[in-house]
Amino acid sequence: MNREETLEGIKDKFKDDIIEVFDKSATRVYIEIKPEALVRVANYAFYDLEARFGIASGVDTREHIEILYHFIQEEVNLIISLRVKLPKDKPEIDSLAPSFEAANWIEREIHELLGVNFRGHPDLRRLLLPDAWPQGVYPLRRDYKEWDKKAIRDRGV
Repeated sequence: MNREETLEGIKDKFKDDIIEVFDKSATRVYIEIKPEALVRVANYAFYDLEARFGIASGVDTREHIEILYHFIQEEVNLIISLRVKLPKDKPEIDSLAPSFEAANWIEREIHELLGVNFRGHPDLRRLLLPDAWPQGVYPLRRDYKEWDKKAIRDRGV
């Protein structure tokens, strides 16, 4: 399967779930999908296309919480980034961790730092922040306010 066949296959199979396709370069494509389609599309990329799950990244934009799930299809030298946009007031999405273990820790990190609830995740306990960190305070959110007046945060979180 070549690059064009890969992309046409995704577009055909998930035409009702795709919001936008941004073909950035010969080696990278961004596919924005409906959040409820994430598990279906990610499983297709991982199992059917045999694309390796690289990582996920999350960001708090002005309008929403955005998560990018990056899959690498080495056979055709293509990075497929699945983009989902979640409402800031209730950022929730189904977890990929039950489908493939590689999603476990990055979902925990995004949960902890951005406050995204990954429904069905087997273990959303803390990964990075200290035990004293207050619940509901997400350091990578735009509305983050320092909660510890004695803290010196000049080296990250």
